[in-house]
Amino acid sequence: MEDLSLHILDVVENSVAAAASTIEILIVEDTMNDRLSLEIRDDGKGMDEELREKALDPFFSTRTTRRIGLGLPLLAQAARDSGGDLELESAPGKGTTVRAVFQLSHPDRKPLGDIAASLVAILAGRPHLDVRFEYEKDGEIVASMDSRQPAESVAE
Repeated sequence: MEDLSLHILDVVENSVAAAASTIEILIVEDTMNDRLSLEIRDDGKGMDEELREKALDPFFSTRTTRRIGLGLPLLAQAARDSGGDLELESAPGKGTTVRAVFQLSHPDRKPLGDIAASLVAILAGRPHLDVRFEYEKDGEIVASMDSRQPAESVAE
């Protein structure tokens, strides 16, 4: 995947497949600590410990259409390639949180990409989905969206 917005789309697809109705996407840019973090939380069915471990294996997938699942392993590799890491928290019935951290200035860090287009793609096919997005830079919210709110309340 060429940029982080495509990784977001992939993780959201996993969330939808796990019966999530609410998805929260948080991007935090911290220039003082040279850190970019991406967190995606859902209220889907969650995973037990065994499935969590397998989810980071590129040769494992719960999909029946293909036998490998590259999304999370590729995101983990992208984070590690840029001086960061990936955490996966999940429990059955509690949903899942994917947290990827990157060194902001690292030359191998993937660009953010077109986050707005990714959000539109997520919502266009799933109007029932409750999606909340927030982009924070150095402690200030610079962009946010809540699909439950009227469009005029969206800050940019």
